[in-house]
Amino acid sequence: MGDPAPPAWMAAAARKWLEDAGAIGKDAAGGGDGRRAFNALPLSGVRVALAERGRALCSLRVPAHLTDAEGNWHAGAIAAAMDDVCAAAIMSVEGIIKVSVHYDISYFAPAKHHDEVEMDGRVVDRKGRMTAVTTEVRKKDTGELVAIGRQWMTTSRPKGAQGSKL
Repeated sequence: MGDPAPPAWMAAAARKWLEDAGAIGKDAAGGGDGRRAFNALPLSGVRVALAERGRALCSLRVPAHLTDAEGNWHAGAIAAAMDDVCAAAIMSVEGIIKVSVHYDISYFAPAKHHDEVEMDGRVVDRKGRMTAVTTEVRKKDTGELVAIGRQWMTTSRPKGAQGSKL
């Protein structure tokens, strides 16, 4: 990424977006007023270590409400958390949240309830409105690989586009 450094507000916005989602997710696990976004649930209790220039690095302890009957972190919750980390990595350089148009995940090892995991999302390339991103999820104490995700993300509509005229 040989582009000039993005404005500092973009990285700050990416960090705040992840932290806010994690706080809302904590509320979702314990009740609250019901005003929470779907993408906040898999980030329940997230701690953001870094959000800068095409990278978002965060960790969380796998909560009980995101595990299956055997106590494994649910694959769908992993996918949703990875998607959010990729979106934050993009926000740190482009200042916007993008949506997935292609998503590929490989799962390697389970993470259990109470395991602390680290998610490292990185912007790999940009082609027009499309951005390629990857996320690695590892167990924080051992470094064991839990999953790798690769995505192409894009804006939901062209810059300057107005809402539907229907």
